[in-house]
Amino acid sequence: MTPIAITFLVLAIVIVWGGLVASTLYLRSRPELTEYPPGGVDDHREDDAPIIRDT
Repeated sequence: MTPIAITFLVLAIVIVWGGLVASTLYLRSRPELTEYPPGGVDDHREDDAPIIRDT
């Protein structure tokens, strides 16, 4: 491999694994919300039957 190819390989690895580590640390410090703001009530739209069209 040429030095430029090795440089780009290392750069790509740092970007991919660095993003994974950064997102893991972010999610660890700010976990999913237990309470949602007002107005976030589930209206069960997915419980309705799909619209049937005769086309």
